[in-house]
Amino acid sequence: MNELSRLARDYCELIESAEDNDISWLRRLSSLLPQLHAAVTALGAPPRNANYFNPDLDARFELFATLRRLLGHRDAYWMEFDVAPDEQGMSGSLADDLTDIYCELKHGLHLIEDERAPERAFDDWCCGYQEHWGQHLLDAERHLYELVNRNQL
Repeated sequence: MNELSRLARDYCELIESAEDNDISWLRRLSSLLPQLHAAVTALGAPPRNANYFNPDLDARFELFATLRRLLGHRDAYWMEFDVAPDEQGMSGSLADDLTDIYCELKHGLHLIEDERAPERAFDDWCCGYQEHWGQHLLDAERHLYELVNRNQL
């Protein structure tokens, strides 16, 4: 479980340090996400008393807007159900994926820092992964894989 908390910390620090003129954070992110995926999957099923985390929507939107601006043309991607022939129909957003993952992981890191409930972090991460951010993780991994293969990172 220490590995997951280390990866969560690395992820959050990477998102917090993202800059306009440097996309190297995206290259680092493309190698970090599969490690994060493996670590959270290793936790198994969430316990019955785990809670799904509800983020502060104002803070979430602020981070989303920042990431969307930083990603620019790299943000939008096609989902399997998109049918519009133009780019206006792209419904996937890497900024949305990264924001939701960040909010869940940051919540767990705060729980770890709170010495009264560090074990709850892993329960909440596991529950949130199965209920919500796991799909965002898969979508972000897939989109970054495509960006790397198209030499856009």
